[in-house]
Amino acid sequence: MSPRWRLPQSLRLRLLIVLIAAIAVTAGVQGLFAYKTALGEADALFDYHMQQTAFALRAGLPADAKGMGRPRPEYANNEFIVQVWTNEGLRIFESALGDLLPQRAVLGFQDVRAHGRSYRVFSLQTRSQVIQVAQDLAVRRKMARGLAWRSLLPLAVMAPLLALAVWWLLGRLFVPVERVRSQVARRQPQDLSALHAADLPAEVQPLVDELNALFERVRRAFAAQQDFVADAAHELRSPLAALKLQAQGLRRAGDAPTRERAVARLEAGIDRAARLLEQLLVLARQEAAAGAMAPVDLLQVARLALADVAASAQARGIDAGLAQPAPAACPVQGVAEELRLLLRNLLDNAIKYTPEGGRVDVVLACDGAAVQLRVEDSGPGIPEAERERVLGRFYRSPHSAPQAPGSGLGLAIVQAVAQRHGARLRLGRSERLGGLCVCLAFA
Repeated sequence: MSPRWRLPQSLRLRLLIVLIAAIAVTAGVQGLFAYKTALGEADALFDYHMQQTAFALRAGLPADAKGMGRPRPEYANNEFIVQVWTNEGLRIFESALGDLLPQRAVLGFQDVRAHGRSYRVFSLQTRSQVIQVAQDLAVRRKMARGLAWRSLLPLAVMAPLLALAVWWLLGRLFVPVERVRSQVARRQPQDLSALHAADLPAEVQPLVDELNALFERVRRAFAAQQDFVADAAHELRSPLAALKLQAQGLRRAGDAPTRERAVARLEAGIDRAARLLEQLLVLARQEAAAGAMAPVDLLQVARLALADVAASAQARGIDAGLAQPAPAACPVQGVAEELRLLLRNLLDNAIKYTPEGGRVDVVLACDGAAVQLRVEDSGPGIPEAERERVLGRFYRSPHSAPQAPGSGLGLAIVQAVAQRHGARLRLGRSERLGGLCVCLAFA
């Protein structure tokens, strides 16, 4: 559609234009119906009078027949045209414009076209003569048009009043909408409180409700971000302070063996800080992830994640693999790389906390309606009282082994990925291996 023919952006103007168009169409249909009805009634009425005039002339011509023969303009517009013939074909009387009638009469009613005009003619035959009575059809059409216009007059008067009433009513109905617009216009960037949605039209209410829901989600995201930044700043303070102390120790080292130990401690500190930063970035990306979901084979993801941790498992003599029997395939909706990250974090934790020579199993179960992924180990497990807390950021259980350093972000990353994929995460005790069992149920 060309821009010049588009409806205005104002909803009030659009409704008013549609209303006026509907009134115009209704008026047109009503006028056409009134015209057809009035024309039919006029035809019936005038046909009846033409018949009565012809019947009245059967007894003979009136006394002033000669006067009827003089040209009279009103006959051409409002009155009947009369012509009388003998049975021998001799015309014995004609009124004004009588020469317009056909010389051969067709008994009954017929429509005649003469001199660019249409006439309605009624012919009646008696024993001695033929009587013809005619009328210009324009008279009937004029009368029908007048009746149709008069029927539209009340609608023409009421249409502007109705448009004004609708304009005023729409203005009143949009007062709550204008109030919400004013609230948004005056709002500061940090103000994410809900908008007041009282008295809104039912068509606008869902939009404001969704906007309030969006404000709530953004508010929670901002709060989580602030908590994350605060926690990250707190957790990074200690590694950075340790790195500074280790650098000072390296500067004070007097001999080569002392210097080597200081360098080793410094490198270990740098590795821990780098690992912490890596996990912080991973967690931030997962909380803001918006990748498209697609069908993913969870079995293939498990094999790739096990390959990622094979070296660390072998270094500690831990048997890590898929529990048998494994299904042929486990399709779920998700993002393959995110699911691989989730499983790799679970396997890293299991290998880290399982004693040397232990066992870590990945168990997959597919029953058609749901897919279950479990990571079980033979380690010490997590006490039931701490299973909810370990899912939070930077929390490490007091029962953690000292030889298994960490930042407390592994399970937080797992929780973020699970929530994004709509999976239910549950921590428990492995009945098979005796250690921790992390269970993920995918719909």
